[in-house]
Amino acid sequence: MSETVQSPASERPEPRERVQDALAEITALLRRHRLVEGLVHEQLKHVPLDDHDERGAVVESLVTRQNKAELQRKLDRLHPADIAYILEALPLDERLYIWELVKADRDGEILLEVSEPVRESLISSMDTDELVAAAESLDAEEIAELAPDLPQEVMDDVFSSLPMEEREELRAAMSFDDDMVGALMDFEDLQVRPDVTLEVVLRYLRRFEELPSQTDQIFVVDRKETLLGVLPMNTLIVSDPETLVADVMRPPVITLRQHEKADDAASAFERYDLVSAPVVDTNDRLVGRVTVDEVLDFVRERGEESMLAQAGLREEEDVFASVWKSFQNRWAWLAVNLVTAFIASRVIGVFEGSIEKLVALAALMPIVAGIGGNSGNQTITMIVRAVALGQVSRGHARGLIRKEIIVALINGLVWGGVMGLFATLLYKDVALGLIMVLAMTLNLMLAASMGVLIPMTMLKLGRDPALGASVLITAVTDSGGFFIFLGLGTLFLIR
Repeated sequence: MSETVQSPASERPEPRERVQDALAEITALLRRHRLVEGLVHEQLKHVPLDDHDERGAVVESLVTRQNKAELQRKLDRLHPADIAYILEALPLDERLYIWELVKADRDGEILLEVSEPVRESLISSMDTDELVAAAESLDAEEIAELAPDLPQEVMDDVFSSLPMEEREELRAAMSFDDDMVGALMDFEDLQVRPDVTLEVVLRYLRRFEELPSQTDQIFVVDRKETLLGVLPMNTLIVSDPETLVADVMRPPVITLRQHEKADDAASAFERYDLVSAPVVDTNDRLVGRVTVDEVLDFVRERGEESMLAQAGLREEEDVFASVWKSFQNRWAWLAVNLVTAFIASRVIGVFEGSIEKLVALAALMPIVAGIGGNSGNQTITMIVRAVALGQVSRGHARGLIRKEIIVALINGLVWGGVMGLFATLLYKDVALGLIMVLAMTLNLMLAASMGVLIPMTMLKLGRDPALGASVLITAVTDSGGFFIFLGLGTLFLIR
């Protein structure tokens, strides 16, 4: 009877499990630290007052050093992204305590990884010298990413401390909007000329201590740095070293321009399974590259922004933010929701007499409004996704409305028929069942129309198509559903 032996790799936890285990360990150490501190203070109550300060200082110093040492050992073994995850998952006081234990030379990397609200809380706890040191440890494009959150005096000091070339790179990186390719671009590209041999290229690469991350190709340029083609690394490795670069170079799969939309770049990376892509200026001069890790970060951030916007949140929020900051982030769309809910209540109020005469209307009207809201959210989700992928534009609105109305008509007749049958059997009233069918069908058609019109209108206004989408569609389908159902009931059932 044989026994299967698993390799160590098969027992290795998943990345998410590893970082959650690290968070649990850090949290346990913090809890133990607070517990021991509490016990020390409790014991000091029984110590004579003369010995209180000296003995307390010794005991607390010992406990603090032990805990700090253990926490630092664990933090030193973690990747900056994992430390960022832990900082985001801790309340403010514990977050700042852990932040003080992080080695200063890792501050910049971690600030890049944390979310913007958490980054603000960390930056506010640092003095100017610490912030300058953290920024100086980063590349120009990384400093540009932090720049909006850094005080102006810090940026002035960073500018003055950088070499001229990096200073110009930083100015260039900061000149692009967040949704442009230039904002994703880095300047660590490898360039060679077409008239050298692959042996020369290999010797050139060996001069580096390590290659830039995500290096899957070398860019071939002329003396004016005009992009001529690319030399894939796998081609370089397997080809004859005496071969000229010009003989094995290829046209780039795609060439990006600095001022193109980053969404287009993300679509290209997904479509062609790219690892990196060259970025050129208006004269086709190579100015940098975009790598898949930057694109993934951009796509993730856009997805989070869209999800927050659809829920009516103004911006990303630190889950441990103060009450006042959370209130500021949420009040605007809640106010809109309150107005729309009041309108819906007034619609119901208009038909109070009908509801009093036929209680079945009050029991059934939430079904009409609810299914309309669900259908509208389905439509909006599909349209927002299609807009994000560049598959639809404002010119498609009319055709999309027509298609969604037909889908809603079919769903209305099918599911309205089901609910109409239940209503007829439950209340012994055929007319009520037919009104249920008609009301559900009309509200689904209304939801379908608004599900296309709301994101398209936002797009026309230059806003995020997902902005407040769920709030607006719920408002329309609630008020519309109540009005349609109660109006039909009043018209045909109340005598």
